Amino acid sequence: MTLHLRQWGTGDRIAVLVHGMLSSSECWWEIGPALAARGYRVVAVDLPGHGHSPALPGAGLDDFTAALAESVPAAPDLAVGHSMGAFVLASALDRIAPRRVVYVDTPFGPSRLDADPQTLTAVYAKAKARRTLDALDRQEPGWRRYDREVEARAAEQFDVATSVSLFASVAGRGFAPPAHVPSLMVRPEPSRFVPPEAVESLRRQGVEVRSVEGAGHLTWYGHHEAFMAAVDGWLAEPLPNAA
Repeated sequence: MTLHLRQWGTGDRIAVLVHGMLSSSECWWEIGPALAARGYRVVAVDLPGHGHSPALPGAGLDDFTAALAESVPAAPDLAVGHSMGAFVLASALDRIAPRRVVYVDTPFGPSRLDADPQTLTAVYAKAKARRTLDALDRQEPGWRRYDREVEARAAEQFDVATSVSLFASVAGRGFAPPAHVPSLMVRPEPSRFVPPEAVESLRRQGVEVRSVEGAGHLTWYGHHEAFMAAVDGWLAEPLPNAA
C-alpha cells in the first residue's frame, strides 16, 4: 500500500512524522513548517485508515509497518511518532533506519487493551462519533481553533475497522524503543500514558525524557513553542560516539 504523504520544506535533511490514532498527517501543520525552517524536508504520512490513506480492514502490525516503510524516505535524519504512530514507527525502525527518533506520549510496554474485536469496534466507534468540532471546542479550549478543526476532520476520515484489526494483532505484545537508535520521549506533565515510573524505566533504557507542563496527549497542541524547545534542546546534543 502506498500511503498519502504531506510535505514541507526542501532542506538537505529529512524528517518523517507519524501521527497517532484518530488523527492524520494534518496534525503536524505547525510542526512540519517549524522543522522545515530548521533545514529539514519534512514528510508526514497518513497511516492506513487515517486521513487520505486507504482503509485496510484486517491489517495487522506487519501490514502497517510495511506500508510505512514503503511510503517514506529511508534513513531520515529524524523520525517523530505520536502514540499509536510511535509504536508503529518503533516496529519499523530496522527498515526505515532513522538517525534519531522522537516519541511523543507513547505507552511503551505490554499492550493492555481488550483485543476482542467487538469490544474494540464499540470503543473506537464511540470515540470517532464524539470527536466533533463542537465537542473539541468545549473539551480543548487551550488548542488553536485550527487544531480542533484538524482533529474533527481526522475523526471523520478515521476507519474504525482498520485500527481494530491493528490493535487486535498486538494484544499482549510488549513494545520498547530500540536501544540502538538515539531516542527522546516528549510527554505532557502530568501524563497518564508515560507516568513517573515509566519515565524512570525509559531513562534506564537510555531514552532521554523531556516534559511539557500542562500539555495534553497531543502534546504540541497549545504548547507549540515548549514542544519545539524540548525537541531542539535534544537535537542540539551530539549523537553518541559522534566525532
